[in-house]
Amino acid sequence: MSESYQDIIKNGLWNNNQALVALLGLCPLLAVTNTAVNGLGLGLATIAVLVASNTSVSLIRNVVRPEIRLPVFVLIIASFVTAVELSMQAFFSDLYKILGIFIPLIVTNCAIIGRAEAFASRNSVKPAMIDGLFMGMGFMLVLVTLGGLRELFGQGTLFSGLDLMFGESAKALYISLGDDFQGMLLAILPPGAFIGLGLLIAVKNIIDARQTKKAGSPVTSTIAAEASH
Repeated sequence: MSESYQDIIKNGLWNNNQALVALLGLCPLLAVTNTAVNGLGLGLATIAVLVASNTSVSLIRNVVRPEIRLPVFVLIIASFVTAVELSMQAFFSDLYKILGIFIPLIVTNCAIIGRAEAFASRNSVKPAMIDGLFMGMGFMLVLVTLGGLRELFGQGTLFSGLDLMFGESAKALYISLGDDFQGMLLAILPPGAFIGLGLLIAVKNIIDARQTKKAGSPVTSTIAAEASH
């Protein structure tokens, strides 16, 4: 394996974040993220499917013929999505009703089939499992961040409905800016999702550019010094 575990983690969380860099899985990302809790619920479901599918694809990568690998990968992903969907319906029924069709649509999430094809089918089980975990975590962080920002600016709340996942005790984490808060309607509408995602991508690009400039400045100084001689 050419990548170290540290590289896999960095790629999943930041360098190759599937939502901010590859721009995959935009349908659920833009549609579900009207609250932080919705993003968290879909993010956890996506992590479970990514880890399970990456692990399974890695296990069978040497026995599946290349001609049928993609249908097999989709079948594996669909099986795990069905298991996650039934589990959410059983244990988090209220949240399941809110997320609705976007749980079974995880099957069509290009980020999942992309990782199965690009990484899991070419690596052993442990790296594939770690890749699935941190790619899923990176995707979930974007879901929760975008959902939290839209909820805060649009409704003046944060972590509303967290008790749907973690019980009554989670209501203590609920944050409200007050009943008289005049929210931004745009934030909770579909255009607000596009604008919010664009801002997150812009922030990431700015941070990356500054890090690249900072890392390259000693090299630039050395080249300039050598050129002067």
